[in-house]
Amino acid sequence: MLNEQIITHDTWNDTLSKQITDQLIDELDVLKWAYRIYGEKIVYACSFGAEGMVLLDLISKINKNAHIIFLDTGLHFQETYELIETVKERYPSLKIQLLEPELSLKEQETQYGGELWKHNPNLCCELRKINPLKKHLSGMTAWISGLRREQSPTRKHIQYVNLDQKFKLIKICPLIHWTWDDVWTYIRLHNLPYNKLHDQHYPSIGCEMCTLPSSNPNDERAGRWAGRDKTECGLHQE
Repeated sequence: MLNEQIITHDTWNDTLSKQITDQLIDELDVLKWAYRIYGEKIVYACSFGAEGMVLLDLISKINKNAHIIFLDTGLHFQETYELIETVKERYPSLKIQLLEPELSLKEQETQYGGELWKHNPNLCCELRKINPLKKHLSGMTAWISGLRREQSPTRKHIQYVNLDQKFKLIKICPLIHWTWDDVWTYIRLHNLPYNKLHDQHYPSIGCEMCTLPSSNPNDERAGRWAGRDKTECGLHQE
């Protein structure tokens, strides 16, 4: 029988977490366990990318009133905002919340200079993504992410259940074994809405100023911060 003990950041035990992970069969099993264990103390941070659409659909089958958050930097593509509205219509019972930074874009420009994403993208990500998420997660025990091992070398060792040192939580990753083809097969099979930029060679979609189309089929994140020594916004770096 699957261990029902609640694992938190403070009670993390490598042996216990491995025992639980080894008993979790697939993504639905992971999500059922996560919502059963953490209840109202778990949230899904959704980017509304392709993986996000899959997870939203899976979550809606398990917890139709699940809490979903989106980090609204104020710099996303119009297509992303349009997709969010479409998702709200398709899953009206999901509690989708857009988290905004403490600083408006104008206030950020006054304090740090214009187009911060160009001259200090790490600080821009910290102000507009990491800090709002950290504040929201302070009241949670666990959070869900759409990370997949195939996405990048920095993600190849993630497990279903992870100790998140950055936010001092448990991070649940149900799609670790999914491939890019698996994601799109699910989207098409279930006729899910998705960001139309995917049809224009944007495999990974972030803020408009920091995302370009990618011509590299072997690197799903090649279009993110192109030309810079940066591949992550920092949410998944400890």
